[in-house]
Amino acid sequence: MRIAVAGATGNIGALTVAALERAGHDVVRMSRSLGVDLVSGEGLDAALTGVEAVIDAVNGQPGGRAETVAYFGGTTRNLLAAGQRAGVRHHVLLSIVGIDRVDGNDHYAGKREQEKLVAAGPVPWTIVPFTQFHDFAAMVASWTEQDGVATIAPLLVQPIAPADVADVLAEIAAGEPKGRHADVAGPEPQDLVDMVRRTHQALGREVRLVPTWSTMFGPEMAGNVLLPGDGARIAPTTFEEWLVKQ
Repeated sequence: MRIAVAGATGNIGALTVAALERAGHDVVRMSRSLGVDLVSGEGLDAALTGVEAVIDAVNGQPGGRAETVAYFGGTTRNLLAAGQRAGVRHHVLLSIVGIDRVDGNDHYAGKREQEKLVAAGPVPWTIVPFTQFHDFAAMVASWTEQDGVATIAPLLVQPIAPADVADVLAEIAAGEPKGRHADVAGPEPQDLVDMVRRTHQALGREVRLVPTWSTMFGPEMAGNVLLPGDGARIAPTTFEEWLVKQ
């Protein structure tokens, strides 16, 4: 099956390409560095020739709410329009668990715009909401670390291994459109501050962690807000198993 991956050079995109190729699919890799620009639409029509399914694993660009929503909205519109022209029969969107319960996060606002456009768009679709990834802890810490100190929001998450995300996306893209998929999560709830501590310990780094809410991750994200809902699909890899392999 010929399947295109938007954002193919990113972390999840590259893993998804590998998962699809292991399954024997003909994969079209799409990213700006490969000559396909989702913002302008350049190269999209050629890339989607003969493609049956598209996986959108594009990450957002830094910016405020208006810029983020405009970026996700523009790239999604271009991808859907090109997919319709090419006769794509399945559009798969990587989304995030809990974005409908959090208003203040700019990235989540962009993802909500994506979901809205895909659900109302011309190509049959599946939206797959995932929980945060295992490497989310280290990424958040890197954003705030300064002089050996990092501020971390005390979020409760149920993280999933990036490779498990890729396997699920590859499986779903090869199937029939399902509309909104059940939440997909890792096997165990985790405290984000503790995840950062264990990640640094595994890497041999000493960073003092200061739990605090911020404008990016405010109190509206506390409690069960980011946890998967009832009937969630649970991926196999634990945080500890993933950490050992790092």
